[in-house]
Amino acid sequence: MSAKAAYVHIPFCSQICYYCDFAKVLLEGQPVNDYLTALLAEWESYDIQDLRTLYIGGGTPTTLTPKQMKRLLDGLTAHLDLSNLTEFTVEANPSDLTSELLRVLAESPVNRISLGVQTFDDALLKRIGRNHTSEEALSALTKLRTAGFANISMDLIYGLPRQTMDQVKSDVEKFLTLDLPHVSLYSLILEDHTRFMQLERAGKLHLPDDDRVADMYDYILSELTAAGYAHYEISNFAKPDYESRHNLTYWANAEYYGIGAGASGYLDGVRYKNHGPIQHYINAVDKKVSSEILSKNEIMSEEMWLGLRRASGVSVRNFEEKFSVKFDDVFPKVLSDLTKTDLVRFDGDNLALSERGFMLGNEVFQKFLLDDEAPL
Repeated sequence: MSAKAAYVHIPFCSQICYYCDFAKVLLEGQPVNDYLTALLAEWESYDIQDLRTLYIGGGTPTTLTPKQMKRLLDGLTAHLDLSNLTEFTVEANPSDLTSELLRVLAESPVNRISLGVQTFDDALLKRIGRNHTSEEALSALTKLRTAGFANISMDLIYGLPRQTMDQVKSDVEKFLTLDLPHVSLYSLILEDHTRFMQLERAGKLHLPDDDRVADMYDYILSELTAAGYAHYEISNFAKPDYESRHNLTYWANAEYYGIGAGASGYLDGVRYKNHGPIQHYINAVDKKVSSEILSKNEIMSEEMWLGLRRASGVSVRNFEEKFSVKFDDVFPKVLSDLTKTDLVRFDGDNLALSERGFMLGNEVFQKFLLDDEAPL
């Protein structure tokens, strides 16, 4: 297998955020140790020895006890060539970072922390179902730095219920004072099976309108780029050399292992998804609940819309060499049509979204959806 990246899913949460649709369950009463046994058995079944990036996400990985976290980290790295592992990320919740858990993380090969803060406004934190305060978030950051972590990313969300422009400005200003190397800034998206979607359908959510969200985006972009952050992907900003190497794997349409309940992976041209319910995952001999062999058309479509998420865009020449096709034969008139808009930049080879295109990316992406029955 050519995959050099792996995603490991820890589905447990101490509280369910109102906007989250990821595979997750409340921690209380869950068979966590049995789950770790099943997860590590799945990991070992792949005989993974050489990775460039490893990412533990959730759920909330830091809901694990220090003993459970050490067991997980030791199991994942027991046979890895750590000299090739350039980025090892663990997602963390601010209120979980006890001194014991920090010690386990600091003594392991983990070298990057993704801290879920979402906003520094305590009223908003409560409104979106978070179980920490702004003060706890800042304290967690101090603890991480004291423990020796320099490569820290922070997650923030804008377009939240009743959120004002002043609150967005305050979040950005506070983030900039922290001098972190990376931030993921997401516009709130309503997903099915979330509390927020239920409230929206009942007319009780009260989100900012599209124009206000666009103003928030413009402000965020202006402030972060002025502060030296590169807008290298639709929702991600980084200082030089601090881009998320793991996420770049996804956007390059490269293969990766997906380990754990509800995890998705992409190996040998097959996209797969594991069983989501915890007990189903633990009991299943074959952890995969579905697999899909991608056609050439599907792979080419994904190559475009994933690649266009990056500020660097997609090289038409590289696309043609990779797939042994002529770009205009696969996507006739698409380039000529798009270059008449203000959504893309095209220099004769490289196609990339404009800043306006980042806001309206779906209008561009749909141009690259191929009918799977269409001849090449």
